[in-house]
Amino acid sequence: QVRLVESGGDLVQTGGSLRLSCAASGSIARIYLMGWYRQAPGKQRDLVASIAGDRPYYVDGVKGRFTISKTDRKNPLYLQMNNLQPEDRAVYYCYAKTVLPEREYWGQGTHVTVSS
Repeated sequence: QVRLVESGGDLVQTGGSLRLSCAASGSIARIYLMGWYRQAPGKQRDLVASIAGDRPYYVDGVKGRFTISKTDRKNPLYLQMNNLQPEDRAVYYCYAKTVLPEREYWGQGTHVTVSS
């Protein structure tokens, strides 16, 4: 079992910055991939960025603005968000994948609101 807890969501103005954090606990030795998803009101939950080992991946809409990183092997996980835009408004969820057994875990989400 893995528990994920996000923090750092806030209200920011367009062009502002925010850093989200995700703390994992439990069977973290089984985690091989972690990342961030987001879900805007009335829309599906979509991938934002992920990292496996030291290899990050970003969707096209956030490349150059967002940075996913970690200070240790798994904890904590960060998402540095710069030049935030109104379309970035969403609930951001931390997730993790494990092996042996293969499972997916989700945090409860943290709200990011971008205003003009």
